[in-house]
Amino acid sequence: MTNVCSPDAAAAEGASAPLQRYVTLQTGLDMLDDGISIFDAELRLVAWNKAYLRLLDFPPELVWLGAPFRDFMEFNARRGDYGPGDPEQLVEARMALARRFEPHDVERVRPDGRVLRIRGQPVPGLGFVTLYSDVTERHRAEATIRRQNAELESRVAARTAELQRSEQRVRLVMDSIPALVAYFDAGRVYRYLNRGYADWFGVDTGRPEGVSARRFLGEAVYAHVRPHVMRALAGEPQSFAYDLRTQDGQIRTVRTSLAPERAADGRVAGCFELTFDITEQRRAQELVARAQKLESLGHLTGGLAHDFNNILTVVIGNLDALLRRGADDEATREFAQPALDAARRGAELVRALLSFARRQPLQAASVHVGALIETVARLVRRALPDTLALEVDAGPSALWTWIDATLLEQALVNLVLNARDATGPLGRIVLRARAARLDTARAAPLQMSAGDCVCIEVQDDGCGMDADTLARVFEPFFTTKPPGSGTGLGMAVVYGFIRQSGGAIDLRSAPGQGTTVTLWLPAAEAPPPAADELPPGQTAAPASQGLALLADDDAQVRRVIRRSLLELGYSVLEAESGAEALQLLAHMPGLALVLSDVQMHGPVDGVAVATAACVLPASDGAPAPAVVLMSGHAPEAIARPAGVPVITKPFTAEQLARAIEEGRRPP
Repeated sequence: MTNVCSPDAAAAEGASAPLQRYVTLQTGLDMLDDGISIFDAELRLVAWNKAYLRLLDFPPELVWLGAPFRDFMEFNARRGDYGPGDPEQLVEARMALARRFEPHDVERVRPDGRVLRIRGQPVPGLGFVTLYSDVTERHRAEATIRRQNAELESRVAARTAELQRSEQRVRLVMDSIPALVAYFDAGRVYRYLNRGYADWFGVDTGRPEGVSARRFLGEAVYAHVRPHVMRALAGEPQSFAYDLRTQDGQIRTVRTSLAPERAADGRVAGCFELTFDITEQRRAQELVARAQKLESLGHLTGGLAHDFNNILTVVIGNLDALLRRGADDEATREFAQPALDAARRGAELVRALLSFARRQPLQAASVHVGALIETVARLVRRALPDTLALEVDAGPSALWTWIDATLLEQALVNLVLNARDATGPLGRIVLRARAARLDTARAAPLQMSAGDCVCIEVQDDGCGMDADTLARVFEPFFTTKPPGSGTGLGMAVVYGFIRQSGGAIDLRSAPGQGTTVTLWLPAAEAPPPAADELPPGQTAAPASQGLALLADDDAQVRRVIRRSLLELGYSVLEAESGAEALQLLAHMPGLALVLSDVQMHGPVDGVAVATAACVLPASDGAPAPAVVLMSGHAPEAIARPAGVPVITKPFTAEQLARAIEEGRRPP
């Protein structure tokens, strides 16, 4: 039976055939991994596939039949696909290119990092077909291949020039470190020397095999080093310290380590040599050790000075009284006067010891350092030979420090005269002041706080000092001068004074290299302009001397001081302890003077006595009592009530009178 289609059925079948082909074509396009888009001659979308939306990340609502090409460009521009710039200008630039319908093959990196290859081909008279491919993985694979090829080439190049490159790299590193680095073989021939050897000794490091350690070290140093080298070549690692001289004449303390290198058969093939400059480290250690030793000596000296002051108070007081009572007796004067003079020299010696122990009274103020060293230069100029050069460098700006100007002046005079003795008539002395700043590392061995400082240097080109002398130069009674030329307290006094002032003293010297003494002092602000001084007021004399309370646990000391008080017109009531003095104070409100030793046996010291005396009310019609403390130690080291002076033993009746006036409280 023949199936004949009706005309309507035939027409329907003819109409569905293109649609079926379109559906089949679209299904095939959607199965492609690459995206495709077709725009007609009016730049309107006529075909696309799912990969086109996926690869360019377009929303479905943007893609429809007849959608204008500009919509896609504007969408990309707004989301930043074309980079920074005016979106409208970016769109217009791309529209202009699209209207030219020229073939193109470009790659574009999407904001998410994916790389798209975009190939466009015009269809004459019909429009433009564009293919979009994700080449991200291909790029990665190519980059991996390129990297692997580069690594392979690098390995090959490294193997062909490994020795040369390694040597250059090692030399660069070795030349940069602050140490001497070398290698010598089993025959003690240098095979490598870093740049430090050229800097220190002037040797040719490019030809290490021609360098001789005996020549650049010198015979004496080489003799010290050689046994260590031989032990290292026997397989025993070595580490040792010694002093050497560089080509510029500097003496450096160094530490050398020798590390044997063994060959495959176990024999020592050579040694690596590493040498560090430990000069500053050794100096810091010496400074700390010296400070600790001198600190102990200072404590011992201060305690002894207190006891000696009590003894000298008795001796001087009795001798002085004996001379005044026997003024007309020639024999008395002949024997007593030399004894009194010797006792007073002993008192000065004790004061010097107290200075070393940092227990002397200081009159500190803001001092212009430049002006002070100019004054010192004028003072010492007459004491120097005309042929000796004295140079003064006060620095470009005004420097100030808080210190006792008189004692600093005396210290600098002492240092300049020491330099004179060490230098000789044809030498050169430099007195220099400069601003400096101590960091924490530099301040620690000096036992100072980091910060701004004033640095005063006394430098000479004299005979210098050896290590043993340097270690003892600040010790009391140590001197290198001939007998009778000094007490050996000069440098000790300078050390104690500078330390008491919150500073530090450093000394650099070597035999034949001269000496530089450096004083480090905390910097201070310049004082405000001085106001016009008022005329001094008149000191009113006391109405009557009255009764004095004298407290001291040494009967002989009380006897001498009692005599001085009697000469000043006081009646004297004695107490042999602080507790007894407090009892007398409680029952004797009419005292005109309370004079107490600071340090007494028992639980109550002189400060407690003075404090009690300051708060007791005065009796009717009598002036408030004067309160004075006395001690063999430094006044500023004693925490005392305000307005109460401290007089240092031994003292004269005149000095005592001045202290009483100073300690008198207003009525």
